[in-house]
Amino acid sequence: MISVSEIPQRRMARTAKLASLPLGVAGRATVGFGRRMTGKSAEDVAADLQARTAEQLFTVLGELKGGAMKLGQALSVFEAALPEESAAPYREALTKLQEAAPPMPFETVRKVLDEQFGRSWSERFQSFDETPAAAASIGQVHRAVWSDGRDVAVKLQYPGAGPALMNDLTQLSRLAWMFARLSPGLEVKPLLAEMRERVLEELDYTLEATSHREFAEAFDGDPDIAIPRVVASAPKAIVSEWMDGTPLSRIIADGTQAERDAAGSHLALLHYCAPARAGLLHADPHPGNFRMLADGRLGVVDFGAVARLPGGSPEPLGRLTRLALDGDSEAVMTVLREQGFLRPGVEVAAPSVMEYLGPILDPLRGPTFSFSRPWMREQASRLSDPRREEARVGRLFNLPPAYLLIHRVTLGSIAVLCQLGATAPYRSLAERWQPGFAALGE
Repeated sequence: MISVSEIPQRRMARTAKLASLPLGVAGRATVGFGRRMTGKSAEDVAADLQARTAEQLFTVLGELKGGAMKLGQALSVFEAALPEESAAPYREALTKLQEAAPPMPFETVRKVLDEQFGRSWSERFQSFDETPAAAASIGQVHRAVWSDGRDVAVKLQYPGAGPALMNDLTQLSRLAWMFARLSPGLEVKPLLAEMRERVLEELDYTLEATSHREFAEAFDGDPDIAIPRVVASAPKAIVSEWMDGTPLSRIIADGTQAERDAAGSHLALLHYCAPARAGLLHADPHPGNFRMLADGRLGVVDFGAVARLPGGSPEPLGRLTRLALDGDSEAVMTVLREQGFLRPGVEVAAPSVMEYLGPILDPLRGPTFSFSRPWMREQASRLSDPRREEARVGRLFNLPPAYLLIHRVTLGSIAVLCQLGATAPYRSLAERWQPGFAALGE
């Protein structure tokens, strides 16, 4: 196995792995040309190429850590959206990465602790488990007992993680064209640019500890959401209270329907209420960051990626959603243009826009909605299949920078709800917590 201390030295091998992606895509494109020559329609060939590209993309990303793994997590919406044969390799590889602790030697762990907390760091702990308890893309977690007897999680950043992450993102940005094979409307370059900013923040554990403390204060004593408290922090280390629970990945794999519904409802609640209560949005919605506690609360960890929304979720977003639900197409078009979703000069008929938006709003039409992989796949097919009118309309839309992270996090959260197959009170949460949503008609 590769030691984490070797991350910078393995950069050439990682680059070669990523470079294999466009070669595979080019090969499949050649095969696609051959199929057109034998009579298959261009649309059928494009759909086949899209599915095959997704399979290779997710398999390669799943085998890598660092920036490549982070991009895989950011694109996890496709896991629920793709046919099972394409999604399975990616889901399996990513699950392994989330659950398998990397082999950072304890002598390296000790050096990190010496640097962050001083050579007498061991006096702060009653005990320290040398075996990693969990892995992340830029660090690993050890279980320990703090000097006052509390069980704690000690999160340590991998030596060399920063350069490896930035190199991955540089390489991936050069391959941005390839992601158009997944979805003609998928703008990967802005996503990678935004991820680069987020990565720089995530590498600063002092900043993460500040966000963590703000979340913990906002949800202190909450009956539905549990945030462990920060005990100590340093630029590359965070000590927080240990949190036991059932990982969402396990509930996704074999949970009962009641467990799925509870997890999904709590996850949706966090997504809607955190901007209003904490001025923050948890921006890394993958199953490894959530667990259900024995008392029924949703436990939340890892606050390296957050969106700072001091005024709460943007009011125009809630207003736009409600106008679309109410069928007010003229008002919808006005808000879309005001907010930059439709650029000046872009001509598209209002009925086409309403038809494009309609199924996306299904979770908000009734008191509850049952999320599922089939529903997610239908939306992905509807919005990205070049043979469909909705895909053509979707390509006319722009995603303003101010909404980019919110959009990605929302998609990621919905993807997890679909993986859970949860039924959740999505509309009532929007009515209570989303500014601009309920004010129009209630």
